[in-house]
Amino acid sequence: MLELKNITFGADNNGSNKEIIKDISLSIPDDRFIVITGPNGGGKSTLAKLIAGIEKPSSGRLLLDGEDITDKSITERANMGIGFAFQQPVRFKGLTVLDLLRIAAGKTLTVSSACQYLSEVGLCAKDYISREVNASLSGGELKRIEIATILARNVKLAVFDEPEAGIDLWSFRNLIRIFENMRSADKQRTVIVISHQERILNIADEIIVLADGKVTKQGTKDEILPGITGAGFAESVCPKIEEGGE
Repeated sequence: MLELKNITFGADNNGSNKEIIKDISLSIPDDRFIVITGPNGGGKSTLAKLIAGIEKPSSGRLLLDGEDITDKSITERANMGIGFAFQQPVRFKGLTVLDLLRIAAGKTLTVSSACQYLSEVGLCAKDYISREVNASLSGGELKRIEIATILARNVKLAVFDEPEAGIDLWSFRNLIRIFENMRSADKQRTVIVISHQERILNIADEIIVLADGKVTKQGTKDEILPGITGAGFAESVCPKIEEGGE
């Protein structure tokens, strides 16, 4: 279980401290698919970075399975089983997809095992295993390779920061399929997704609404979704997914 206890985070704003996260307390149980949503600028991505260890809270504590991880680095948290997927996956010139999967797994994966992870995210392994993780890959391809690295690491807690950002409709449909598989087939992993997209919200076990740095709603999909998917909400916070292929 992940626990956030009175977490506050502030950042410098022209010489003054601006609170972005304001005294948030949450308990996120194991084996759940959680979606955190809300208006732009509400603190969602900051909260994801605080969980991953990219940012440190100004006050409060984070606990993973009862152990205080507040002061642990991103590397220490990764070694404890926390995985983080960026809005824009990092490109690595000179590093192949196979190399990246082996680094993620922390061991020498066979080509067959690496191909299995690529297949799980809907990529034809023989077309990708030897490719460099560089600008020749589309946004959708990079997103799926990044998810494959999380599967290879076998993390206990996977955090995805707006995974739909910068991808087209075809890639988005595949992303939904991957999340559905993670939700239905894998009961050994907690998944937290920062997202505005209704199709991702619709497969959540639980939805947390964050606005102005505070939790304003929290509950099951059936409890929360009807109140946040009206036209006004969709138009104000949902990024557009473009038609087209990879």
